[in-house]
Amino acid sequence: MNEKKSLKSKFTYGVGAIGLDLSYGMFYSYLAKYLTDILRLNKKFLLFLTPIARIWDGINDPMMGTLVDNTKTKFGKYRPWIIAGSCCNAVVLALMFTNPGFQLGGLPLYVYVAALYVLWGMTNTMADIPYWSMVPSFTSDPGERNIIATIARAFSGLGQGIISILTPVILPLLSVTYGADGEKVWDARGFSIWAIICAVGLVLFSTISMTTTKETHTVPPAAEKFSFKKMFQIAKSNDQLLVFMLFAMLSNAGWYMISGVGAYYFDVVIGDPSAQSAFNTIGAVGSVLGLAVVPVMTRFISRRRTYQFSLIMAIIGFSGTTLFASAFAEPKLMAMNLSYIIASIGVASMFVSQTVFLADIVDYGHVKQGFRSESITFSMKGFLQKMAYTIQTIILFSGLEISKYDETLHAANSAGVKSAISFMMLGAPIVLFILSFLIFTFKFKLHGEFMEEITAKIKEIQLQNESDVK
Repeated sequence: MNEKKSLKSKFTYGVGAIGLDLSYGMFYSYLAKYLTDILRLNKKFLLFLTPIARIWDGINDPMMGTLVDNTKTKFGKYRPWIIAGSCCNAVVLALMFTNPGFQLGGLPLYVYVAALYVLWGMTNTMADIPYWSMVPSFTSDPGERNIIATIARAFSGLGQGIISILTPVILPLLSVTYGADGEKVWDARGFSIWAIICAVGLVLFSTISMTTTKETHTVPPAAEKFSFKKMFQIAKSNDQLLVFMLFAMLSNAGWYMISGVGAYYFDVVIGDPSAQSAFNTIGAVGSVLGLAVVPVMTRFISRRRTYQFSLIMAIIGFSGTTLFASAFAEPKLMAMNLSYIIASIGVASMFVSQTVFLADIVDYGHVKQGFRSESITFSMKGFLQKMAYTIQTIILFSGLEISKYDETLHAANSAGVKSAISFMMLGAPIVLFILSFLIFTFKFKLHGEFMEEITAKIKEIQLQNESDVK
C-alpha cells in the first residue's frame, strides 16, 4: 500500500485553503467592524444573533459531515461538495458585505443580516468540512499527515495573510468617504467591492485545487445513512473528540480576539487603522516560520511536547505584546510587532497540530466505535471554530456595549472604551491560551505508546479491507 503522496498533489490540495480563508478571514476579522461601524446595527442584536446561529450550526455541521461521509459520485466523495460549497459561500460572502442598492434599513436590514449570517455558516460548512476531511483519507502515515497538514495550513495562512495585511490598505482605496481630517475612511462601497474580489478568489482557488487533486481512499466510505442518533453517538462516545473540542475552542477563541478586535484597537486606541497592516505583516512572518515547527520538532520530540511548545510560545508572545502596549504612555508599536512574531509562530504551529490531532481522533474513533467517520469528526473542527468565534463576539460586543463605544468618534472615544478594547485585544487571549494549555496537558491522551497502538490497529484494519476486496 503506497502511503506517500507526490509533492504536486500536496500543493494542489493546499491551494484550495487560500480561497476558503479569504472568506473565513473577512467573516471572522472584519464582519463585526462592518456591522457596528458601517451598518450601525444594535450591539445587543449582535449579541443575540451569534449564539442563535451556533445552535443551528450544532445541528447543521455534524449533519453535513455525515452527508459527506455517505457521498459516492463519479467525481469522488469530497470534491463535489467543496466546489458547490465554495460557489455558494462566495455568493453569500459578497451579499453579506453589500447592503442592497435600495439601501435596507430598520427591521428589513436586521432580517437580511441575520439570514446571510446563518447562510454563511451553512455554505462555509459545505466546503470546509469535506476539504479538511481529505487529510486522513490521503494516508495513515503520521509523517505524511504532518506534511500534508502543514502545506495546507501554509496556504491557509496565505489566505488569512491576504485579508489581514491588505484589507486595512485596500479598504481606503476602494472607499469614497472622507473623514473630518480629510483622509479616506472605510465605507460600505469599499467593503462591498473587496468582499466581491475575495468571493471570486474563493471560487477560483477552490476550482484549481479540486480539478488538480486526485481523491484517494484508504478505507471504504461509510455505508450508514444519516441519523441524529449516529451523530450524537460519535460525538458522545469519542471522549478525545470532546476534549479536543474544548482545548482547541479556547485557544482558537484567544486567536480570534486578536484578529477580530484588531480593527477596533488600531482605529480607536492607536488612532491609525492602517498600522494594523504592518502589525499583521509581522504576524504573517511569524506564521510562515511557525509552519516549520511541527515537521522539524516532531523529528526530535513527541507531537504532544511540540504542541505544548506551540501554546507556550503563543502565551509568551501575547504577554510581550501586552507589556509593550500597556506599560508605556504610548504603545511601542515596533516592540509589539516583534513580540507578535513569537505569538504567531506558536499559533501557526498550533493550527497544524490541531489538524493532525483530528486525523488521529478519526483513527481512535474507528478503533473504539468500530466504524470510521472522517467528515463528521472533521465537522467538529468547523463547529469549534464557530464556537470560538462566538466566544470572541460575546466578549467583543459585550465590551463595546458596556464601555459605551461610539463608532462615530473613532480615536476620540473615552479612556474607558480604549481600556476595554485594549484588554479584549491583548489580555483576554492570554487567559484563554493558558486554560487551553492546562486542559490539553491533563486530559488529551492520544500520544506516545497509546497512539502507536491505535495506528497499528488501523493498519491492520486497512490490510484486512484490502484482503477482503481481493
